[in-house]
Amino acid sequence: MGIHSSPAQYRMTGFYAKSRPGALLRALLISGLATFPATVPAHDFWIEPAQFVADPGTEIPIVLRVGQDLGGDTVPYINDWFSDYRVVTPAGPEPVDAMLGDDPAGVFTAVEPGMYLIGYRSTRDFVELPPEKFRSYLRNEGLERIIDRRSERNETNLPARELYSRCAKSLLRIGAGGADGAYRLNLGYTLELMPERNPYALSPGDSLPIVLLYDGKPLADALIVAFTSDRPEDKSRIRTGADGRVELLLDRPGLWLIKSVHMIPTDPGHGRAEWESFWASLTFRLPVGGA
Repeated sequence: MGIHSSPAQYRMTGFYAKSRPGALLRALLISGLATFPATVPAHDFWIEPAQFVADPGTEIPIVLRVGQDLGGDTVPYINDWFSDYRVVTPAGPEPVDAMLGDDPAGVFTAVEPGMYLIGYRSTRDFVELPPEKFRSYLRNEGLERIIDRRSERNETNLPARELYSRCAKSLLRIGAGGADGAYRLNLGYTLELMPERNPYALSPGDSLPIVLLYDGKPLADALIVAFTSDRPEDKSRIRTGADGRVELLLDRPGLWLIKSVHMIPTDPGHGRAEWESFWASLTFRLPVGGA
């Protein structure tokens, strides 16, 4: 379970890490003073490698980010903050190489040509939100059914207590040729976005079919949001069909973030929280003219 602090503390750590990556944070962790940013669920979490397209032999730092509209703070490598963190290469999966407190949160060398997949599943965290802020967040993420459930439970004007976790993936293209099936890999995350075509074989104007899985099964009527870093205000918002699928029009090149949120009530008598949410994200860079 993550721990929280003020964003100011976190930005100070990130600034220091530019000259000595992770050094201050490691010292703070040892002293017991390090804390995690207050990443309330209304903020996205995504993987943003330093390079999405590179030549074999390139060393690629992995940046984890939390924020909105593909802008925000970096998140360091802290073992207790994730339950899975790996790079799937053409030769197979391998753990991310990093030290406690590193920011960027790891690095790997892309040895072979082909498709690479980075996966990160966070541990659960907890937040309590006032009723108005919770309603606004639910509307923004397409979770109006939870607003209705809270009304049925006479909770509309009560603070909301929530557990949440992140299920993030990122696709990279290394060199020419090689195995390209990594985009189809199911990492077994609770909520997972599964592309059904290779984004690096597409061009602007093509469609990307995606299925959203919850506990390994297609999730119907879930909102999927997609946008690019250069035009974050221009978002596609589409709900999945009965088969959990959508067709996303990739109308421009650039860094794409695709995301979805699913929320469920916790078991009666849970005590700590009434709701639990799962946040899935997928990043890749659409080339100007396809592969």
